[in-house]
Amino acid sequence: MIITKTPFRMSFFGGGTDIKNFFCEHGGAVISTTFNKYCYVNVRHLPQFFDYRNRVTYSKIELTKNSDDIEHPAVREAMKMLDMHELSVAYDADLPARTGLGTSSSFAVGMIQAFYALKGKYVDKKNLAIDAIRLERDLCHEDGGWQDQIAAAYGGMNRIEFCGNGFEVHPIIIHPDRKEALNDNLMMFFTGFSRFSAEIQTNTKNHIKDKTMQLLEMKSLVDRAEEVLEDKYSDLNEFGRLLDYTWKLKQQTGDRISTSSIDEMYQKAIDAGAIGGKLLGAGGGGFLLFYVERDKQDSVKKAMQNLLEIPFKFESTGSEIIYYSPEQYPPVEQ
Repeated sequence: MIITKTPFRMSFFGGGTDIKNFFCEHGGAVISTTFNKYCYVNVRHLPQFFDYRNRVTYSKIELTKNSDDIEHPAVREAMKMLDMHELSVAYDADLPARTGLGTSSSFAVGMIQAFYALKGKYVDKKNLAIDAIRLERDLCHEDGGWQDQIAAAYGGMNRIEFCGNGFEVHPIIIHPDRKEALNDNLMMFFTGFSRFSAEIQTNTKNHIKDKTMQLLEMKSLVDRAEEVLEDKYSDLNEFGRLLDYTWKLKQQTGDRISTSSIDEMYQKAIDAGAIGGKLLGAGGGGFLLFYVERDKQDSVKKAMQNLLEIPFKFESTGSEIIYYSPEQYPPVEQ
């Protein structure tokens, strides 16, 4: 039996420039971090005395005799990709899916790592991310960028660069006290809405050629944000102002990025003292993130009293195996 623990991510700057159609032509860059909310994937070979060969447990339970009959596309295609058979795959998570935190990619990363471990193989972080990108973007044909899979595999606060057909991960060099101050000034609220990221991403992809100027400016903000984080003498509140600016740019890249309800919530937080913020993920709903100085946070909480606040701490581990018990199990010949 293998159990993996994979963090969710929040993307600060550059979202949209990690879409292959864009970065192959213009290059791309994002700043993101993982935080201490996780998904857990439990994988083991299924004992042979059942009348089914595979059991997949998530929001529903699937029992199949053939892996081709599994409805969950990521599980089905990952099993084909890594030649896995007769499995029990179970998913659990600290936060709901389809909420802009890269949950599907965290699941893909954690599942692939568990499959490799079950086969007795080690996979490094880069190849883990590459496999997860291939699974979601090529095999499952889901529109979207590359940053979520990379963030989940590597963990930590990073600048991720995209060019050609590849990527590079550069940790943000930030003093621990400054990083803690940033964490303390961020507040996250659940809007209660959820959506399929791929649907929003398809709409965004269709607008890329028309929104190149906005995306290039969003990419340029990555440089400025990195400077703010790494320069201990700069005003950390500028990070919040940049969040506000990049959110307004992002709203121009697709007509399904925001809604009137989300805009109203956002403005309430700004009026209550938030310096800036953004909707996390592809858009359409999920979690709102705000940069708020400590003395204004009670006021923002009151303004957001109808929403659930999610306290969090940055993490730096990335996907990891938290339980490993090798199996002596002869699979049935296919």
